[in-house]
Amino acid sequence: MAVELVRGQNLPLPGTRLRVAVRAAEPVVVAAVLADAAGRARGTDRVAHPGAPALPGVAVPAGAAARHEVAVDLEALPPGTERLAVVLVLPGGRFGAAEAPYASVEDAEGGTVAGFALSGLGEETAVVAVELYRRQGVWKVRAVGQGYAGGFGELLADHGLARAPQVLRAVADAGRAVAAPAAGATGEHGAVGGAAEAPAAGAPATGFPATGSPAAGPDPGRPTEERLYRQVWGMFEDLARAVAAYRSAVDFAESRMERELERVLDDPAARIGTAAAAAREAARTRCAELVERARAVLDRDVLQLAEEADEVEPALPAALARWDSPAWSAFRAPAEAPRALRLGDLTVPEAPGLRIPMLVALPLERGLWVDSGRGEEGAGDFAPEEADALALAVAVALVVRLTAAHPAGGPALEVVDPAGTAMPALAPLLAAGVLREPPAPGAAGVSETLERLVRRVDLVQMAVRGGAVDALPPGLDPAGLLLLVHDFPHGFDDRSITRLRYLADEGPAAGVHLLMVADREEAAGHGPLLDPLWRSLLRLTPVPEAYLADPWVGHAWTFHPLLPESGSTVLDRAARASAEARRASGR
Repeated sequence: MAVELVRGQNLPLPGTRLRVAVRAAEPVVVAAVLADAAGRARGTDRVAHPGAPALPGVAVPAGAAARHEVAVDLEALPPGTERLAVVLVLPGGRFGAAEAPYASVEDAEGGTVAGFALSGLGEETAVVAVELYRRQGVWKVRAVGQGYAGGFGELLADHGLARAPQVLRAVADAGRAVAAPAAGATGEHGAVGGAAEAPAAGAPATGFPATGSPAAGPDPGRPTEERLYRQVWGMFEDLARAVAAYRSAVDFAESRMERELERVLDDPAARIGTAAAAAREAARTRCAELVERARAVLDRDVLQLAEEADEVEPALPAALARWDSPAWSAFRAPAEAPRALRLGDLTVPEAPGLRIPMLVALPLERGLWVDSGRGEEGAGDFAPEEADALALAVAVALVVRLTAAHPAGGPALEVVDPAGTAMPALAPLLAAGVLREPPAPGAAGVSETLERLVRRVDLVQMAVRGGAVDALPPGLDPAGLLLLVHDFPHGFDDRSITRLRYLADEGPAAGVHLLMVADREEAAGHGPLLDPLWRSLLRLTPVPEAYLADPWVGHAWTFHPLLPESGSTVLDRAARASAEARRASGR
């Protein structure tokens, strides 16, 4: 029996030879974008469109019509194809002004596997209807329904094809040919998505990189860590979309029930009596049944993801693993720099027991801020000293993870701690040699440290611009530097704050990365001067808090920091191994 999908829902496919049938109220142009696991097409030759309707494994119609069939042979797709997006483009109009298109997936025998109504569109002129994608060697279909008001050009840019004039022209030509001469119609439809090339779509303004579903199955051309990295992000995306589908179904069920109850109330003759009570009870029952079915689908998806997480977690390398993982209990400095770093875990209310690792790509493109605040955010009801200690513990764990997970001890560590209050927590790093010397005390120490790092950044920038990187001083560590700032803004004057902002903005490109432990309220006296600094940093909390939004559906996810269990010596052991690797490399 066919499954009626809602936006974000996915379903395993019964085979590899399929047809995607499209029905629309107006003639549409159909295209197919073949992409890698991150949703990026490798070139315009990976787009099947009216000007080039056939690619290995996929064929689209060569014109515009209200009904289409896309033939797909998943086994024949070009190497590296992990996702196939079926795209609809509406010539000279917008989807919100017409009846919602409908896409159905059929098996080789013509039986319908799944259907999806692309409702809720407005000004969009191009839309990804459904996506066929591979996970763990299994092909699935996902109901997407993502529209683009900027047209087909914006859609292509979102798939990494910001310059595709021939593809845009072919689709526009197919759209202009939609006129109905048999009915005596005159005129032309405008170019779809505009004639100009669309700019590349920007990354979402969240703490998450814009990446897509994971690679699946063995791929000898991609390192194991890369596959695991993409698999984790694929789990994250699948859970986001599964929860979105569930919430959408609940909203639909509740809104339908409200409309049915309103109809009962609108009829004065039916407001009272057994008939009215029965109608109200029937409306509530139908709502409960819809919610129950949606919850069953979500539970199925969560169970599948939980099983996948149980398989993935033990295989993760140290940089991506929990502190109790075998990767840390038998830790040795790696030979290559990691692809990413695990900052913590993420959960949603509908599946609190399923934790998805929160990963950030390396090298860090923005600084990190561990919030020690005691207000509505941050460390909540903790006393000031407890909140600061907890935030500092999270920061120290991040320092150890970042330095130990790199070869030869990773980036060097410098600390700004004018009052010396961080030294008890930093003592193990100092003893192991990860921190080579205590931070310089007082405001003078803050000024000297920041001034030295600003000179370093300026020097690297000049060397890069002048093509003279080989001429950098030998004392400048090529592995980069991590600056831990504690007790901000104590010991900072206006000049030091300006230098800190400069390091936050310009440092990452020059190998200087910022990790701050700070309470924003304590720096409120500086007013809006510091607002750009806070916005430039990725905020982390020392206690679980729901404040991070994903780039797909915008859910609020609860961040859980990673700390070793009480009494564990894993941080000390990892710090010693990191320092030994640094000494062995002669750094």
